[in-house]
Amino acid sequence: MSTGANAPDLETMQKHQEGAEIVVAQPWKRPDLADQPDLKKLNDELHDLRLDAGLPSARAIRDRVGKDVQDYWIVNHQAVLDTFQKPDLPPWGRLELIARVLAEFARHSDVDAPVDRFKALWKQVVRETVAQASVHPPADTTASAGDGDVNDATAPSEGLPKQDAGAPSGQAAEEPPAGKETPANANQDSAQFNYAHESLKGLILNAAQALWHDKDALRVFLGVVRRSEGFVRMADAAEEQRPANATFYGVKSREFEVDRSPARMELVTLHRRIDEHRLKRKWSFTDMEEQTGISSDAWIRWYTHDELPEREALVAFSHMASLTQEDHVLLLGLWDAAHDALEVQQRTASLPSSISFDEAWTMRDPAAPRLWALAGVGGDNLAAYGPDLASGTAPAFVVAGPAKSGRSTALVNIARSLLASGAQLALATPRPSPLRKLADRDGVVACFDQGDIGHDELEEALSVASAEEPVVVVMDDAEVLGECDARRVLRNLLEHGFEDGLALVLAGDEDKLGPSYPWLGKAKRAHRGLLLSPQERHAGDLIGIKTGDSVVGRPLAPGRGWLHLGDGKLTAVTVPR
Repeated sequence: MSTGANAPDLETMQKHQEGAEIVVAQPWKRPDLADQPDLKKLNDELHDLRLDAGLPSARAIRDRVGKDVQDYWIVNHQAVLDTFQKPDLPPWGRLELIARVLAEFARHSDVDAPVDRFKALWKQVVRETVAQASVHPPADTTASAGDGDVNDATAPSEGLPKQDAGAPSGQAAEEPPAGKETPANANQDSAQFNYAHESLKGLILNAAQALWHDKDALRVFLGVVRRSEGFVRMADAAEEQRPANATFYGVKSREFEVDRSPARMELVTLHRRIDEHRLKRKWSFTDMEEQTGISSDAWIRWYTHDELPEREALVAFSHMASLTQEDHVLLLGLWDAAHDALEVQQRTASLPSSISFDEAWTMRDPAAPRLWALAGVGGDNLAAYGPDLASGTAPAFVVAGPAKSGRSTALVNIARSLLASGAQLALATPRPSPLRKLADRDGVVACFDQGDIGHDELEEALSVASAEEPVVVVMDDAEVLGECDARRVLRNLLEHGFEDGLALVLAGDEDKLGPSYPWLGKAKRAHRGLLLSPQERHAGDLIGIKTGDSVVGRPLAPGRGWLHLGDGKLTAVTVPR
């Protein structure tokens, strides 16, 4: 091929340096799925996404997915190729990881969008091929398509799948006997069969992997597995050689998920640290019982579940393992962080599911200042909480959350509480909002219900404000007004509001209240606000505090929120209705 300036651009060339090897990127062969239109659509879109990503190699995708805590590839390169080239439905756990990596390679602004798209396509294939079939335990003589997903570091052994080295990728190693026709729905049956079989197999392999260093516990566990005739060979193989990580077998299927612990990140890190020290000393769980006096059953339960070990067990482990002071402090610090996250969750569970504004109003401090606003009810003693808009680092308060999280309801409560205390309000509702129902109340000096606010109009409305007669701007859907004509007035309010008797309470989508609008960025300098069902870690930046897994990503719960008043503490609250 010519390398001159006028050389024809016949194919996209992508080079990955892997030792001395140069990998030339090229499209992969697509399977024949003419009789499975839904699966063909999924497979075609997956190939198209790889093209958008610059045709990364299977090993490049494998490397981006990474390894698990046992240093095994989560998805090996052969599993990546099988996902693209085999005429079978891939497990969702594997497909999700590959789609996310390709979206990242393609630099999509929202990597979740293509993942959600593939999830919808995958579910459509499942509905078409699985819904009418019932799942039965596999027979010993049956091989599933997913059995080809063997970890790179694990050699084939009896009971685990094998593939003829000479067989082309994506084809079975064994051809059907001549003269016998393959049923038309064979692929559909295998897709349905593999889905349930491999998910259960993944759970068994994960458990066997966790118990590998405790031969007594492993022997008991595999003895139970052997009671199911279809898993005898796999149990024999798992006893002879430690299984690889089973993520790509389908363990991430939603049917097998359990509620995520609020301290998931802290617990995973803690368990990983304990396991590193345990494996370094080659301790089985039985050894740990002898060393620490804590039963092996307890250690196994803590290790295989999202549960927090007892602090005394951790101290005993640290002592018997002769950990350095640094490692000892790290383990206890992780324990404290996980314990705090679990306590936060318990406090959330103890909140009232619903409370009226009138009932919440009676829970406030009678000595609350004039510009105190009711944000929610919570705390150990179930009291009313909210900000004093006349104090702090900036005269502002931010309410953020996804759609349908209760932002407008929270604003109505804040507005009603300020009116009840004698403050004046200027309402801004660029979209329909229940806040508009307060427009006729005494104390409301203006209500802006268009998609823009004029500079002069807002300036005139706020001209009545003074230290003795303050005015609070209460704004819903603030992201819509980021470039409004009155943005300079709003910026001046945030800079000089304390002296002029002005304050701002705004609400908006957590994903859209970004730094693109300067005056909105100044509102974050108040370092306080209310997060309602936050879904993203960066949501905490809007109210001046970092948020972890114990707070973000939980199911949407309208009216449940996390309040930060600038003191570095998050308080779980229920927003009055």
